[in-house]
Amino acid sequence: MSRILVIDDERDVRAMISIVLRVNHFEVVEAASAAAGWKAFAESLFDVAIVDIFLGDSNGFDVIAAMRERAPGLPVVAVSGMTALDRLSQSAEFSDVQRLQKPFRPNQLIAAIKAARGLVRQAANAAVAADAGT
Repeated sequence: MSRILVIDDERDVRAMISIVLRVNHFEVVEAASAAAGWKAFAESLFDVAIVDIFLGDSNGFDVIAAMRERAPGLPVVAVSGMTALDRLSQSAEFSDVQRLQKPFRPNQLIAAIKAARGLVRQAANAAVAADAGT
């Protein structure tokens, strides 16, 4: 069973995401803040992270960057109700982060998780190909 870390400061959104994930046979760890998310991430391994961009105690960009320092191949889905997700597509650092605009439907969440895993695989394959070419 895949383990997913959900970091979102909105209790209702976090609960909805968690219910959808559990129904789809994922193990879920919830965090209500960047600090709680980082603590959970430091104490355990996760297969995917879902991170809200606007958190009360930090911002999702910093959380994603810190997670990627520890686990460069971690698939990430960034969620936001604002247009901040545009910044992800403009940054090479976040090019393999899947974006999901709030509000979203359960099937969109599951599709975003699959896409995030695919983006990370593509990036890894590109790196291997680049190394083989040198």
